[in-house]
Amino acid sequence: MGEVEEKCIKAKKAASILAALSTEIKDRALLAAKDALVKNANEILEANKADLDASSSLPKSVTKRLELNDKKIAAMAEGFGVIASFPDPVGSVAEKWKLASGLKISRVRVPLGVLAFIYEARPNVTTESTSLALKSGNAIILRGGKEAINTNKALVKVMQKAFSENGIPADAVQLIEDTSHEAAAQLMKMRGYVDVLIPRGGAGLIKAVVENARVPVIETGAGNCHAYVDEGADLSMAEKIILNAKLSSPYVCNALEHVLVNSRIAEKFVPRLCESLAKAGVEIRGDEVVAKMVPSSKLMTEKELYDEYLDLVVGIKIVKDVNEAIVHINKYGTHHSDAIITKSKTNAALFARMVDSCCVYVNASTRFSDGYTMGFGGEVGISTQRLHARGPIGLKELCTTKLVCEGAGHVRE
Repeated sequence: MGEVEEKCIKAKKAASILAALSTEIKDRALLAAKDALVKNANEILEANKADLDASSSLPKSVTKRLELNDKKIAAMAEGFGVIASFPDPVGSVAEKWKLASGLKISRVRVPLGVLAFIYEARPNVTTESTSLALKSGNAIILRGGKEAINTNKALVKVMQKAFSENGIPADAVQLIEDTSHEAAAQLMKMRGYVDVLIPRGGAGLIKAVVENARVPVIETGAGNCHAYVDEGADLSMAEKIILNAKLSSPYVCNALEHVLVNSRIAEKFVPRLCESLAKAGVEIRGDEVVAKMVPSSKLMTEKELYDEYLDLVVGIKIVKDVNEAIVHINKYGTHHSDAIITKSKTNAALFARMVDSCCVYVNASTRFSDGYTMGFGGEVGISTQRLHARGPIGLKELCTTKLVCEGAGHVRE
């Protein structure tokens, strides 16, 4: 029996135990993990240094996500405390009603079962997904990228010890240490053991999982996020929002990648915006109109309109109006997070209704697309699909439901 099958079997057995655990036990274990991460920070950082040394030749977008420090570990630890403070979704009643016959029906939340995560070099995903999975009564199988294998081993070791000492089976958290493509492919096919598979990473990873998995998948999306600056928009506000969305963290999925500008304000706004972006070290890619306005910009290709740069690069295109902006975003975007900056309530309402994205913003930065920031307590990813969950996947989204029907000797005539 190979590693993947063995750990899937263990997780399946642990899931049945987790589903019946009380909120008190789960919260106690989560708080123990919080303390354990801080207590074992040096061990985790040593493992992380080994990963960083081995990954020194990789792009900055990878190493920035991989790198840990005391502050990041403290934030990861605090995440366990935040999830412990949230209401337990398991057993909560989503809705209830009574039939004319008197039969009472309740839709009750229950765990999904065994969650599998395939993700890249992001150690924070290891802890955040684990905390959310266990609080929602699910066992979890983690398969991170090879770049973070030592860090993930250290994190899982610390978490398993804290959980096992506080009422949660250590087998509830499994790490696939084989980082080969073959092991990932096997995990994608573990029907009967894995109930839901969630990929989190770049477009290539997500595409591979969606196309090859034989278990149900919640598709999280790459973030080709847009901001459309409407005619009559407050240009100072627009500039502030765009700079925040691009610069506050350029290497994440909710960072801004493309800006669409209404043609009526382009001559006034685009040079000003590009000057501010260039001062911040952002490389400008533009369509033919932008290239004439800003000679220092590079001409943007058709293919680039689909790109998630994940870097200090932004694409700028001129559009006729809000309708053209909507059509453009729905064609080239990834259904993640897109914004309009406008004073028009009519255009704002049209944009919010017609843009086919899981998070739509009016006069706000796309960087708010985050489970913790949005009040979910945390997230295991941003779902860009339409089934089951859309947007940040938090505690409630890691549950399914069952119908509990209460009668008094009822029979169907």
